[in-house]
Amino acid sequence: MDTVYEAIGWIGSILIVWSLMQARVLRFRWMNFAGSVIATAYNAYFGIWPFVAMNAAIVIINSYWLVRLYRERHDPGVYKVIPLAADDPFLLHFLEVHAKDIASQRPDFAARAMNRDGRRVTYLVTRGDEAVGVVALRDEGAGVGLVELDWVKARFRDFTPGEFVYHRDDALKEAGFRRVEIETRPELDREYLRKVGFRTDRTRWVMDLAA
Repeated sequence: MDTVYEAIGWIGSILIVWSLMQARVLRFRWMNFAGSVIATAYNAYFGIWPFVAMNAAIVIINSYWLVRLYRERHDPGVYKVIPLAADDPFLLHFLEVHAKDIASQRPDFAARAMNRDGRRVTYLVTRGDEAVGVVALRDEGAGVGLVELDWVKARFRDFTPGEFVYHRDDALKEAGFRRVEIETRPELDREYLRKVGFRTDRTRWVMDLAA
């Protein structure tokens, strides 16, 4: 039986350490929460009260942040959409800093070629004073925008900040778009696209913007 309890204790410790290696905020909080719950129970069983107190405090802290993160994930008061020119210096700097990660999801995307023909429309998604993602579209005419980039930092990929461009803000409609489309590619996150309201239509994912 002691071996079983020791294994449980190790599981809790491994979860806590593993959580510290996670880039995604939500994944980090859940893993850290689970590990600290196990560690609290383990130390309580053996009467190691200082560690019970410490891990119980971590459980409370993680609970607070999990509730807050879930409450804020769809809050337009937290995430903002800022239209920027495709050749805006800060936007180009932001894309250059994250070029390697962007290339892993969109290998053919070239930030500095975005506005050669003047048909690129770009939006910076922010959380407070932090830039968290970029959505870039090509104006195809007739009210259709082709999404060339929809990218967010790894920390925020458990959320759907792109929804604030597609749904929670009038930026796309103000730019004259009535429909947005995305070409089907192997690296697309189909679950994310469905969450924000895209559907398949032949070789593209499409979304009609609300009137």
